[in-house]
Amino acid sequence: AVDEQGVQNPRMRLERKDRADVEAEVVRMENILVIDDEASIRTVLDRYLTKMGYGVQAAQTGTEGLELFNRSEHFDLVITDISMPGMDGNEVADYIRTSTKGTVPIVAITGSGKDRIKKELFDSVVIKPFKIADLVELVRSLL
Repeated sequence: AVDEQGVQNPRMRLERKDRADVEAEVVRMENILVIDDEASIRTVLDRYLTKMGYGVQAAQTGTEGLELFNRSEHFDLVITDISMPGMDGNEVADYIRTSTKGTVPIVAITGSGKDRIKKELFDSVVIKPFKIADLVELVRSLL
């Protein structure tokens, strides 16, 4: 900040912007829900997506993922494993598609081509193992 003589004074407080100016500068962070029973997949996705500036919440099961999904105001993208104990990724996607937030993009992750994926429920399908750079590019294209 600068004082009356035009000298920079670090102790002076900057003038407060009015609320409308501050709110106009706020950029909403895009939020991603990651659901996978493999801790290593959740950790890698959380780290990379967070590093890219996305807000990430992770769940270990389909049930836990839907609890997060329902509690949140919204997610901009859901990434879910297909083969999980209990509620699988197809069931997660089916629930989301029939909810009031049914237009959110959903990416399926599968470790096997043998999984029965209901492709009509998903915007994209990724096969494990995958390159993180490819998944990052997919995320960018969907958001």
